[in-house]
Amino acid sequence: MNYIYSEVTKANNFYGNTDPVHLAEKFGTPLYVYNENILRERCRDLKGLIDYKNFFVNYSPKANSNVELLKIVRSEGLRVDAMSPGEIYVNQLAGFTPDEIFYISNNVSAEEMQFAIDAGVRISVDSVSQLEMYGRLNPGGRVAFRLNPGGTGAGHHKKVVTAGKKTKFGIEMQFLPEVKRILKEYNLTLMGINQHIGSLFMTGEAYVDSAKTLLEVAKQFDTIEFLDMGGGFGIPYKKQDGEPRLNLKDLGEHLSETINAWVKEYGREIEFKIEPGRYIAAECSVVLGEVHTVKENYDLKYVGTDLGFNVLIRPAMYDSHHDIEIYRPSDIPSKGMEHVRIVGNICETGDIIAKDRLLPQILEKDILGVLDSGAYGYTMSSNYNNRLRPAEVLIESNGGYRLIRRRDTLEDLVRNFV
Repeated sequence: MNYIYSEVTKANNFYGNTDPVHLAEKFGTPLYVYNENILRERCRDLKGLIDYKNFFVNYSPKANSNVELLKIVRSEGLRVDAMSPGEIYVNQLAGFTPDEIFYISNNVSAEEMQFAIDAGVRISVDSVSQLEMYGRLNPGGRVAFRLNPGGTGAGHHKKVVTAGKKTKFGIEMQFLPEVKRILKEYNLTLMGINQHIGSLFMTGEAYVDSAKTLLEVAKQFDTIEFLDMGGGFGIPYKKQDGEPRLNLKDLGEHLSETINAWVKEYGREIEFKIEPGRYIAAECSVVLGEVHTVKENYDLKYVGTDLGFNVLIRPAMYDSHHDIEIYRPSDIPSKGMEHVRIVGNICETGDIIAKDRLLPQILEKDILGVLDSGAYGYTMSSNYNNRLRPAEVLIESNGGYRLIRRRDTLEDLVRNFV
């Protein structure tokens, strides 16, 4: 095998005792490959973020919900969020207990809310009407609500900004009197408030500002047991260009100072939580695909792969950047650098993984690695065009590997027909 362009994975020994070409030959492509050591390291990064004894990290499995990865996350001492009955169920399979699961609902049915109540997990509601629904279903219960702190939110794309005046999430502060009325009417105890301002911030100013707003609102309630400041912690997707990491030390110092001052004023050492998904899962995965076609169309060079947006939709949906590595089964060298557009095999013009990249010459049969694909990769994959969803492989801490999800079969496509 010839590592043509692979500085990032070489630096962190991503593939352990094996190599990407061998994995592609053994398990086929597309193939999600995860590195256990990197996953554990990211968990530990955030566990030490804040200097406060009742601080907890809730992993968000919407980023990646493979049960084997969830087991690793739990073994690192993290708790977990859930956005659906399915996520509650998978979290339970991974060993999380009801008190370790925080269900953050959004526009859910009474049946779904009842499922969460029966599961015994902590529950947050997203609107005044859903708080009233919860009250009818579980009078006398304990509940949290999601705050929309106003401002502009934060995020790498308008579709992932989750706070401010143009998003569906949370309860606006002007409706807090209604929240208090419903709590009293149904004898509910407000145990917590949570928020989330958006996904993929690389500086911490907006996050700290939103936390301060959350703390001001919390002063209005004397039964608070926890405050959840949300997630959105970004990772450097442009590693090949030297993009710096989010400064966790600086962010943690500002949050620690803010939280400890508030706790002293509030008079009780309540729990504080964050809810990262991307930061923990993204960098532990590379998705491998094979090059089947290299061609020119009207002065554009296209590299055609099996990495359609059914496999990784982020570039098509959000114009997201993922660095690309090149691994070659043969010893044939590349003839210089060239600008290429890397595309998939889906019948859509927007099926583009990497647009106009300067890379070493790519040949048919090369294996490409799409870096930082562990968050919102497999969880957003689909069977569009009746393509089969890929397998997943874990590179374990000892450098060995094992299959943690098999590839779809054709039979899986029709399994639920009646």
